[in-house]
Amino acid sequence: MRIDDPVVLDLTGVTDKAGLMDRCAAVLALPDWFGRNWDALADCLTDLPEPVTLVVTGWQEYAGTRPREWRTAQDVFATAVDQRPTHLTVLVALGEAFGGSDEAPAASLG
Repeated sequence: MRIDDPVVLDLTGVTDKAGLMDRCAAVLALPDWFGRNWDALADCLTDLPEPVTLVVTGWQEYAGTRPREWRTAQDVFATAVDQRPTHLTVLVALGEAFGGSDEAPAASLG
């Protein structure tokens, strides 16, 4: 798998769903109608205008403070990947930074 020009979703400092939705909206340039809820995020992810490799970094604090929401977010990302496997790739960086090198391994969702 090649990662050309990934979009980095840095969740550093995000501690709730609203923060996650705001970051997704900004980083992915989601449309104005994006309702900042799980269903709207799922719709937007499967409706992206061009193929995207999304690398999620800095997620540990969010996962620790809102583990149920983090599981839901992972499910939404994985379902979108399953629905559009040639259009969306989501990687969760296991390290603290992502620079496309061996220093920050990533795990794929879906």
